[in-house]
Amino acid sequence: MACRGLVLQYLFCFLAFTAWAQDTAAPVRKFVFTEQNPDLFELNAFGGVSLFRGVSDEGFTESLVKGGTAGGRASWNFSKYFSLEGNYNFAVNNARLGGSASTTQLFQGTFGEQIQSASLNPVYHFTKRGSKVRPYVTAGVGASWFLPTKKAQAQYPEIEKSSEVAFNYGGGLKYHLTPHLGFRFDARGVFQRNPLFGLMSAPSAYFSGLQATAGLVFYLGQAKGPATAVVAPAPALKLQPLNPGALSGASEQLCQGRVLTLHATATDPLGHALSYQWKVNGTAVGTNDPDLSYKPNNAGDFEFEVYVADRSDPARIVRLGPKTLAVQDYALPQISGVTASPNTVTVGGEGATNQSVILAADVVTTPCNGNMSYQWTVSEGNLTKTAGPSAVFDPASLNFDSGLGQTKTITATVTATDEAGHSASQTTKFVVDFPAQYKRLADVIFAKNSARVNNCGKRILIEQAAPQAGTAFDVLLVGHRSADELESVPSSGRTLHSSTLDRQRALSVAAVLTGDHGVCGNLDISQVRICAAGTEQISPADEGFCGTSTIPQTAERRGAEVSEEDKERRVEVYLVPKGSAVLPPAARNATVVLGGNVRALGCPK
Repeated sequence: MACRGLVLQYLFCFLAFTAWAQDTAAPVRKFVFTEQNPDLFELNAFGGVSLFRGVSDEGFTESLVKGGTAGGRASWNFSKYFSLEGNYNFAVNNARLGGSASTTQLFQGTFGEQIQSASLNPVYHFTKRGSKVRPYVTAGVGASWFLPTKKAQAQYPEIEKSSEVAFNYGGGLKYHLTPHLGFRFDARGVFQRNPLFGLMSAPSAYFSGLQATAGLVFYLGQAKGPATAVVAPAPALKLQPLNPGALSGASEQLCQGRVLTLHATATDPLGHALSYQWKVNGTAVGTNDPDLSYKPNNAGDFEFEVYVADRSDPARIVRLGPKTLAVQDYALPQISGVTASPNTVTVGGEGATNQSVILAADVVTTPCNGNMSYQWTVSEGNLTKTAGPSAVFDPASLNFDSGLGQTKTITATVTATDEAGHSASQTTKFVVDFPAQYKRLADVIFAKNSARVNNCGKRILIEQAAPQAGTAFDVLLVGHRSADELESVPSSGRTLHSSTLDRQRALSVAAVLTGDHGVCGNLDISQVRICAAGTEQISPADEGFCGTSTIPQTAERRGAEVSEEDKERRVEVYLVPKGSAVLPPAARNATVVLGGNVRALGCPK
């Protein structure tokens, strides 16, 4: 326990220095404490730590685990410097016993164990009875009882209680908080023969330990008189006056509730330590320090002054100030308005602006509630550049249902907070329009000079177009033919007379969607519109060939097979929201399908 010895050595040096300093700190004027506190009797309740060093002797090893201690002391200060003190403390330090191969018959293991100690100590104080600060040293003798816990005795019946004579030595410090209440710190070493707990006759080894405690002291009795001042004769040499310097600082904006700082630059040509007494409007404030930090709680004029004195000769004193400072009133933050520009934006589809919305808050500030911070939030979507009184909203961050026209009203909120933690909030609204959008499905591809819908085309129409059309969408069909095809084919069977090939193809697709029996859909004829684009190929082909991941392979009848060469022999298939005026570029002259024309075709087989 080299550390324990080092701690006690430092403690004794500190106590001696404290006592010496009280007698030498003020060579010109010395304040003597003459039993100014009621220190005749003391009661001390304490708590702390209990540390012991392990021992090893004749193959037997023993250690006490680090633990805590608590207890009380009663002291009688029968003279100015000496007192007699009784001490009782209770510690929890589990025991750990072991042995070498030669001592295997001994108990080996760890068990719960408590220590109760009592001692009687004379105490020597370095300052007189009644002093505010009393460093001390002490040494004494007593007894320690080592008591295994009930649980340990039940588990290890061979373990017995043990008691030993114990010596203690150390020191500490007592400090008066009030005349009848103080604080005490104590550190002392403990020396005693190690306990054997009834397991064998004790070897010659001894335990040593350290107990460090702190606690409150209750003082009983009466003080014998007030403190008296013993003034040394004034020196014959006339001392130089203090250099007053200046009262500086408080150059920042002075506001109610904001801390201001002043500094006294007075110096002593003799180099003596100085004391400071600050006053604001005639009332003492602050600490004994050349700097003053002061927070005015109201607006108005404040008069500051400081008295600087030589600590060793208070007659050498100088006054700095007064300095009058005007403190401004504090005002809560206010937001006079929040704007969104533009107030309405359109996103998605034709005619979309995709324009960001600039949000701006008009915040009323004063010098006393500056350094504002801002927090922006929106009911939906994302904001950027939110650190200041403005922010940017990205309409593209909103989610809309595909195809259907929608309008969303977004609420933006800004909160402005000043450095005192007071805040104000205000909101604004703006509109984001998402126009109705058409959807394009895969093209229905035809064989050369044919208007017959093959099996692959029927799958696109029956499995994709018909289920999605309904109350929300109409179907728009745009027929095409390639430049190497006939403009029209001869009328035969169900082929309509005097129709161009591109129109016949669009009508054939409409018949599949509305045939209402067999392999055809039951879409209402009023929900289908067609147009014929001829050889004009405005929109790129979106071939609906079977055998892809989205359109499984389907067997085709002879003569109905199509390939990449047929991609311009097609009908474009669109789902258009009802009532929407936004149509695909290829649908220049879309018309409602004539019911008779489609019924004449029937449901293609």
